[in-house]
Amino acid sequence: MTQAVRPTTAGSLFASDGKPHPLQDGLTVAALVLGLLSFVTCFFGGLHLVASWAGLIGMIAGAYGQWISITTRERFGLVVGMGASGIGFLIGMANGGLFGGLIGS
Repeated sequence: MTQAVRPTTAGSLFASDGKPHPLQDGLTVAALVLGLLSFVTCFFGGLHLVASWAGLIGMIAGAYGQWISITTRERFGLVVGMGASGIGFLIGMANGGLFGGLIGS
């Protein structure tokens, strides 16, 4: 008689296959942090540069992370980070954009 064995998830907070994924974990954290920064700063009109740039970089980091992600846990964090980055980016663009006030008149 054999007993079912559950895989151990020790090794990484985001890796459900038991193997470390430092690049994917780093991109997940970067997307979440940039998403939070972009989301919070988008509500202040004077911080539209921070919101739009953080949102753009967060969406790019999240998209690349999605492309190379291995586990569902990583993808969940990446989607949340990209969503917050997208909201912050769009509101930041509405408030002045990436170069608002720096280029042109």
